Amino acid sequence: MIDNKTGQARLSTGPDRPGAECIPFYRPSGNECALFEAVYREGLPLLIKGPTGCGKTRFVMHMAARLGRPLHTVSCHDDLTASDLTGRYLLQGGETRWVDGPLTRAVREGGICYLDEVVEARKDVTVVLHPLTDDRRVLPLERTGELLQAPQSFMLVASYNPGYQNILKSLKPSTRQRFVSISFDFPPPEIEAQIIAAESGLPESQCVSLAALAQRLRALKDVDLEEVVSTRLLIYCATLLKNGIDPYQAAEAALVEPLCDDPDIKQGLLELIHAAFG
Repeated sequence: MIDNKTGQARLSTGPDRPGAECIPFYRPSGNECALFEAVYREGLPLLIKGPTGCGKTRFVMHMAARLGRPLHTVSCHDDLTASDLTGRYLLQGGETRWVDGPLTRAVREGGICYLDEVVEARKDVTVVLHPLTDDRRVLPLERTGELLQAPQSFMLVASYNPGYQNILKSLKPSTRQRFVSISFDFPPPEIEAQIIAAESGLPESQCVSLAALAQRLRALKDVDLEEVVSTRLLIYCATLLKNGIDPYQAAEAALVEPLCDDPDIKQGLLELIHAAFG
């Protein structure tokens, strides 16, 4: 269930979800939860675009728990093969047996399959997804001769960071146009402060200054930094602060060192942090 006043998930139990665990925390920034539910109800595939550490994976985890569906997450990479998704024959106990991959398990169970950073997968792998992303909603398993029909409860979700795209790593238009798409970004400072506080346990009054600092650091992206401070890194910094680490040391460890190695750029970031903290 969702609290209409706060937009936060509340624990929901019932005959379909006895003893359900607490839904992972997620603070909406817009109408993304309602959009996800509509896409799920209609059996459509979903593509989530946004920078690293802005909450894409947490959002999917939150929605899977909210809908009561099993979640199968695949971290895509250059070596990912179609068999890694669908399955393969393996030797078990002296016998050769077929073992489902995460995509096949999600189809059989009527769960959600989440392909994280799908743009990192080889282009031939994404072709496997095509029959599941149109009105057929089927998964052909050539090795077993099966043609699995995805149930209504199955959902395919993929994500990627458009900022990492280049000529060699981009999602083919023929694949991208098969998905309904949502663009994510870092939340507004007031919401980001709430997220930092909820995830780290640091008082929100202290998290407000961290969210404001993040705005100033992100403004440097086009000047000195290839990547920007993510909400994830802000939570790490707040967690260190909660454990009594000196603010400047916490900021250096969580906000500066992960972003760059250049001594001059790091010095500039540290000076900005000192000015923000006073």
